[in-house]
Amino acid sequence: MPRRRTPPVETAGLVVAELPVMPIRDFVLFPRVVTGASVGREPSLQALEAALARDRTVVAVAQRDPTQETITTAADLYPVGTEAVIGQTVRLPDGSTNIVLQGLRRVRLLELTQTTPYLVARVAPLDEPVRQGLEIEAQMRTVLSLFEKCLKFLENAPEDAYVTALNADDPGWLADFVAWTMEWPLARRQEILEILDPRARLRQVSVYLARELDLLELKHQIQTQVQQEVDRSQREYFLREQLKAIQRELGESDPFTREIHDLREQVARAQLPEPVARKAHEEIDRLSLMPPAAPDVAIIRTYLDWLLHLPWHTATPDNLDITQAAAILDANHYGLPKVKERILEYLAVRHLAGARMRSPILCFVGPPGVGKTSLGRSIAQAMGRRFVRVSLGGIRDEAEIRGHRRTYVGALPGRI
Repeated sequence: MPRRRTPPVETAGLVVAELPVMPIRDFVLFPRVVTGASVGREPSLQALEAALARDRTVVAVAQRDPTQETITTAADLYPVGTEAVIGQTVRLPDGSTNIVLQGLRRVRLLELTQTTPYLVARVAPLDEPVRQGLEIEAQMRTVLSLFEKCLKFLENAPEDAYVTALNADDPGWLADFVAWTMEWPLARRQEILEILDPRARLRQVSVYLARELDLLELKHQIQTQVQQEVDRSQREYFLREQLKAIQRELGESDPFTREIHDLREQVARAQLPEPVARKAHEEIDRLSLMPPAAPDVAIIRTYLDWLLHLPWHTATPDNLDITQAAAILDANHYGLPKVKERILEYLAVRHLAGARMRSPILCFVGPPGVGKTSLGRSIAQAMGRRFVRVSLGGIRDEAEIRGHRRTYVGALPGRI
């Protein structure tokens, strides 16, 4: 059987009543506001049924944690809610119910008298003091002026929102309606709901409106600048495409397009290794989609130039004749038997391993003048390779050895 409503009783001058409680996740209901809501949780559905079986009155209270599914104590709810009357109800196939709520007045939750199968609370109405005078009128005009400016930037605001606010003759209702219309967080709306004095409520709403107006104007300014940049880029792209079409009709082409075409031909003639050629074509495709004045054009162009100028297919066959190598080492150096023997061992292993072995790196350590550089020159002469001497004296930046990153301005390959 549905729970019978406890008759109102007076406690310390307040009329206290027991009403079903409907926790709300995502909005705060204000007095005089009419809004729709979706009821899906089982306790809320049973509270709805209990209210419909009596006088259609419930208490709509916002949850402190919107993600909480089950409300067990009064601490899970805000202390101030709104007594509301249930209007139209529509049951949906998924088991939920859409309802229309109309806020009546502010109430304070004194305690929860029932938690299962639905929430019932003892509530006391909160009376608002009547405020009139020039100060109240000035505050109302300030709020209306700020509200009108904010509405110009809000896309989802009702069309008649300003007209409704303009016709609000009660300062408390004006503050409530503005707080309801603005896209403010739930905690800020709850703060406005808990302020009983209309003068203090208008003052707080005007502070929030001024702050919101500054944010909206700044957001609009940023969006306008971004849109102008996008429009200019789209216009340049459209005109450039038109120019290309006209030049194609005339049998001409712009210098940038000719450069892209020349790069593709150079890559095809260079006969690069497959991974290198694939990377080169990717960079050319990126380059073709960029405007000529883009900063990345110079970076990609320099990168492609170095790819094309590297000697990918230039190589000298290694001469791994151990006897010849020993003769050259003996002719160029006197003594050093252990060093020469070690070098010949490396050459012999290289001769036996062939392509299965990577070229070793030999490190000669010793004071100046003992023959480190001349030994390297003799090895190159014995193998038939070109000898290159790279002096690292005075180098303080490792990028000069290993090369710069591509995004670095003036990036160049390293010495090695």
